[in-house]
Amino acid sequence: MTRAEPAPQTTETDRAAIRFVILTIFIDAVGFGIVMPVLPTLVLALGHGTLAQATRTGGWLAMIYALMQFLCGPLVGGLGDRFGRRPVLVGSLGGFAIDYLLMGFAPTLGWLFLGRALAGIFGASYGPATAALADVSTPEDRAKTFGLISAAFGIGFVVGPAIGGLLGAWGPRAPFYAAGALAACNFVYGFLRFPETLPLSRRRDLDAKRLNPLGALFAIRRAGRVLPLLAIYFFWQVATLVYPVTWAFYGIASFGWSSMMIGVSLAWAGMVMAGAQVLLVGRIVAKLGERQAAMLGMATAALGFLCYAFVRSGTLVFVLLTLTGLQSIVQPAVMAMMSRRVPETQQGELQGLNGSVAALAAILAPLVLTQPLAYFTGPHAPFYFPGAAFIVSSAATATAFLILLATPRAEAV
Repeated sequence: MTRAEPAPQTTETDRAAIRFVILTIFIDAVGFGIVMPVLPTLVLALGHGTLAQATRTGGWLAMIYALMQFLCGPLVGGLGDRFGRRPVLVGSLGGFAIDYLLMGFAPTLGWLFLGRALAGIFGASYGPATAALADVSTPEDRAKTFGLISAAFGIGFVVGPAIGGLLGAWGPRAPFYAAGALAACNFVYGFLRFPETLPLSRRRDLDAKRLNPLGALFAIRRAGRVLPLLAIYFFWQVATLVYPVTWAFYGIASFGWSSMMIGVSLAWAGMVMAGAQVLLVGRIVAKLGERQAAMLGMATAALGFLCYAFVRSGTLVFVLLTLTGLQSIVQPAVMAMMSRRVPETQQGELQGLNGSVAALAAILAPLVLTQPLAYFTGPHAPFYFPGAAFIVSSAATATAFLILLATPRAEAV
């Protein structure tokens, strides 16, 4: 008797879902990366202040985005568990398209803040996106599958900043229009081709206690042993947010980079990240296990952050970006460890909570990252030190490493 093959319809549905989620993450990364090289210029133009003041404003913009993600993450994840991933993801993409256009036309900083708040609401769909991948992958394959998310984000970061640097020649608003057009195209594609990944048998009723960040935290605490890993994830997010929150300002303050050079450096970082995800994550996790792989990535990152803090050569920065590519291992490995500790029926809730924890970290990160950078590049600093934010990132990474070292192993539920 020959072994039964999986039903063709199910296999094709799973593949279509994976293609769409990976493409969505890619386009989101492209859209995010497109605007990063020009954001300092736009903030300076709208705020009419100094670079140090623009750095602080950039931090507040990041905070409002993160705050809305924190508030909406469990709600969006719960909606995905109740009504399915498709309506949540496709609706969020339509919102993103409108939001990028709003920020592109923003006449004042107030409108820019409104745009970032809306982006935070729609960006909470990252949880249902990762939950959709969990729906169509086995526990053994999830580290590799989640690695595809990071790879897509990394590739998007190759394309996005490069395009943003080029479009910046037409002004700081042009990249926002391009990002809106990309999100609109992805909305149409998702509306036409994205299949539902969550069957009716695995959906659950909405629980009001789980639709807020603290309620979701207590619910997951009862369902699995993920709190130490959530703490690790929190500190890791604080550490790595140094790139989107401060990199453009750091490049200007340290090396006098133009929007083009900022775009090139971010593109190179994305290339390294994508290469590490595609070529290294699966192999290293298979050889070392998720726990040891995460520790390796954290140790590499902590050392790399210290080097960024003190380097004074723009050329050496590109060398460091290459050497710190191993930090790309950390997030998929930690996410896979969390996924193993939570029942299948609560994967969406877990991913929504991950989004909220990441957003909570992002609320704190601008305070602990942009404020030191602004202070040590401002007129009242005792000495000029644009690498201050990376000292904070190194300390946060070391904290995550120590928590993981002290966390006992646990069997999957």
